[in-house]
Amino acid sequence: WTGVRYADLHPGITEPKGRLELMDQDGISAAVFFPPQRTMIYFMFEEDKAFSLAGMQGYNNFIRDFASFDRSRMGAIWQMPATGIDDAVAELRRARENDAAGVGLATWPSGDYLLSDADDQFWSVAEEVGLPIHIHVGLTPPQYKTRKVAAKKGGAEQLVLYSTTMSRMPTLFAEFVFNGVFERFPRLTIVGGEVGAGWVPFLKQELDDRYRRNRYWCEVNLSMLPSEYLERNCKVGVVSDQFGVQNCDAVGVDMMMWCSDFPHHITDWPHSRYLINSMAQGIDEAKKRKIFCENAGELYGFMK
Repeated sequence: WTGVRYADLHPGITEPKGRLELMDQDGISAAVFFPPQRTMIYFMFEEDKAFSLAGMQGYNNFIRDFASFDRSRMGAIWQMPATGIDDAVAELRRARENDAAGVGLATWPSGDYLLSDADDQFWSVAEEVGLPIHIHVGLTPPQYKTRKVAAKKGGAEQLVLYSTTMSRMPTLFAEFVFNGVFERFPRLTIVGGEVGAGWVPFLKQELDDRYRRNRYWCEVNLSMLPSEYLERNCKVGVVSDQFGVQNCDAVGVDMMMWCSDFPHHITDWPHSRYLINSMAQGIDEAKKRKIFCENAGELYGFMK
């Protein structure tokens, strides 16, 4: 989206051998690849459901083949369709059968704008097959403005989006918690991609406080505090968040995973190690290793 033609891109953007070379230059041992959101948005708004589903499956087949070049270092995040719960569940099972590292949502699994009981079938299968679910910044359909902004180059609207990537994830985490999704599916893992971590301690505090004050008249009865569900079931992807890393104990070290956002312009490639060391100054080495290596390595099966 910066006007560069595919023919002019580095081969590592579209070819796995070249990608490994780029990873080596940045000191990256292993990586998982998120779906390209602008392409996915195009298919999400397509009224022809068969075409929309075919687009998602076409991408998933591509990223499967891409990552299979070296499964010890590359993992595929499959895009889930928004064409109904049956299609979403079927593609989730296909992802598991094809050794995906996880799946990504751009809508609720049913394809609706709101979380509903219909989504439970998807959560159940995700828990059964053991695949983490990823939400990249937020869910797409309610954000009609996103498509218009994506079509523009530069401007204040772009800076607003870039500066508030964390703004939708607190609401989504709260929806999972207070609708009892984590209560019913305790082994479910939700990853907020590229959302930072500095806001997490405040969200934990607010969720617990509002739950204590309002649980009875709202008729929400949980077996754990809301913050405990976040610590057990949720993870956040950190690109550049010195405040979050420096306050990792308040965030929850096990919740945090570093991400580079490569090859987007936000990435620090090939100098990610400088960014990491800058963010993690004074942090205990064991905690640093968890945030920047082990948490993701264990979740995606790279540390066998």
